[in-house]
Amino acid sequence: MAKRLIIAILLLGLVVGGIVWFKYFRDGMIAQFMAGRVPPPVPVTAQMVEPVTWTPGIDAVGTAISARGVDLAIESGGLVRAINFASNDRVTEGQTLLNIDDDSERASLAAAEAALGVTRAEAQRAATLTERGVGTANAVETAQAQEESARAQVAQVQTALDAKTLTAPFDGVIGIPRVEVGEYVSAGTIYATLQDLDQMYVDFTVPEQQIGALDLGRALTVSTDVGAFSAEGRITGIEPQVDPRTRLVSVRAEVDNQDAQLFPGQFLRVRVALPAEEGVITVPQTAVISSLYGDSIYVVKPEGEELKVEQVFVRLGRRSDDRIEVVEGIAAGDQIVTSGQNRLSNQAKVVIDTSVELSPPAASE
Repeated sequence: MAKRLIIAILLLGLVVGGIVWFKYFRDGMIAQFMAGRVPPPVPVTAQMVEPVTWTPGIDAVGTAISARGVDLAIESGGLVRAINFASNDRVTEGQTLLNIDDDSERASLAAAEAALGVTRAEAQRAATLTERGVGTANAVETAQAQEESARAQVAQVQTALDAKTLTAPFDGVIGIPRVEVGEYVSAGTIYATLQDLDQMYVDFTVPEQQIGALDLGRALTVSTDVGAFSAEGRITGIEPQVDPRTRLVSVRAEVDNQDAQLFPGQFLRVRVALPAEEGVITVPQTAVISSLYGDSIYVVKPEGEELKVEQVFVRLGRRSDDRIEVVEGIAAGDQIVTSGQNRLSNQAKVVIDTSVELSPPAASE
């Protein structure tokens, strides 16, 4: 019995030992195979770094405001007798837009003019009698005072009558009527809006750090997210204080809008042009790898007949469209990887994929 047990233990030991030996043998062979295996070069696209002319700018968002725009309001209450405009009509300065019932004022004006005629006749009669020596200077002064009072009464009634006829204060495009014929309206009721669309203001804000780059007359461009509208303009006003809550500075620019494609209240993207700079190093934004350790770019380095990449950490600057300024880390003449970095590591072998056509570096706009 003991002999059988010993034999079983020996057999079990041989089996376990064989399994352990096979495991170490397999791992060793795999390690030897991987050590002798050379990974193929990684295909990437690359581009030579060239200095460009950089046109920096300040980007902001703004709101369009008409150079002249008002809400037209009723000056004197009453019944609306006539509306002399339609929506989106182009009106001229002085054009009659609305008539309010003025029968009472016309009657009052007729009475005031009649009273003025009487007082004028009395003043002339008093002056004639005084010249003949049968009147007094006091009677003449009284008659003249009554004439002036009557004339003032006529002017007052005429003003009230004029308030019943509402006219356009300037040329522009009028909006949707907000009152109806026959409606009773009170003073202050807004009956339409009038906007001069030929010239537009654009109000926007910039951070206080950029206020030194702004000055009156500096050129800018505005564009909308809807359609392809783009227009040139110039800064006409800079608020001489910084908002202490937001640390922003308010700026106003004037933009030509002869085609009337821009409307008050519209959202705009604003770019203020700054002086051009020569010899700025820029790269496509796709070439930059961002991580917790910083921003880096793979630079292609020739080693004999092979190409390898070196991961270089860089310091970035301003951005414009799809390009970004590199302040430190690479120089003109370096060849950088622009795509395919996800399969790269430092000192990895690469091959330039010439089937992908790359656009050359362009000057920033």
